This record gives sequence, structure tokens and C-alpha cells, in this order.
Amino acid sequence: LDFEGLRLYCHRVAGVVGELAANIFGASDPDGTREYAHQLGLAFQLTNIILDVGEDARRGRIYLPVEDLQRFGVAQHEILDSKHSERFEALMRFQAERAREHYRRAFAALPEADRQAQRPGLIMAAIYKTLLDEIERDGFKVLSQKLSLTPIRKLWLAWKTWVGGRPPKV
Repeated sequence: LDFEGLRLYCHRVAGVVGELAANIFGASDPDGTREYAHQLGLAFQLTNIILDVGEDARRGRIYLPVEDLQRFGVAQHEILDSKHSERFEALMRFQAERAREHYRRAFAALPEADRQAQRPGLIMAAIYKTLLDEIERDGFKVLSQKLSLTPIRKLWLAWKTWVGGRPPKV
């Protein structure tokens, strides 16, 4: 799997869903909102891939681009064997920054006039981005554990985003 293949996979499983949801929520600027939703879907799926690296490895699957594994000197068998290393952490930091770049692109594309209508997506973005931050803060120990946010924290993020109507800081 190369990054273009991964990008296509992310588009098909999350980008298209995001675009459909954004249309349902409403858009005064369909092109800008479509780009926001597409980029946000990619960011969500890339975050999910990071979150699920260990679980996927236990099922014999790796959704990380081969060129990235090679760049950071991480062999597939290390991931499949749940071998955490500094090289693996560097690889995960790179993946996290890639996801954050898609969050930035999404928020930049969202028209100001559509922020209120798109609050459900912004709430999801606040939750996913916070989860990504927590994974990074914990040293990317995704091979051996799966982090989650407490329901009360999710509720707080949802309320804060609903009231503020702004994208989270990336």
C-alpha cells in the first residue's frame, strides 16, 4: 500500500460519507463545504488508522504506507509483533502530522457562513483531534492499547464546540 492507495481508501470509506453528511447538514457554499467535508473525512480516517494500528496488526493487517515504513526503518513484522520502538514512534508522529494537515485543510476550507450548519462535523473533529492529541501525549502506545475519551469529556467537547461554533485548534 502506498500513500496514494491509502488516500483513495480513506476517500472511499470516510471522505464520501463526510461529503454526504455535510450536504445533509446544509451548505450555502457547496464547493467549499464539500472540500471541508472531504478533508475532514480523510483526517478522521487517518486518525482511526493510528488509533487501530495494534488492533489491525493482531488481525494481520497494516494500513500504513510501505514508503513510510521504509522511510522510518520500521519492518512490517515489527508492527505485526507489536514491537514498540523510537522508530515506530517517529513513524506515528509523521502519521499524526499528516492527519493534522488534513484537519487544517478542512477548517481552512469551511466557509464562515456554513460553520453553524456544520457543527455536527466540528464536534466530531474536536473529539477525534483530542483523541489524536492524547495518543501522541501517551507516546503512541497504540500497538498495545487502544485509547478512548470518557463520555463526559466527549460531552464537554461537544458542548464547547456547539456553543462556540468554531473548529478546534490544530
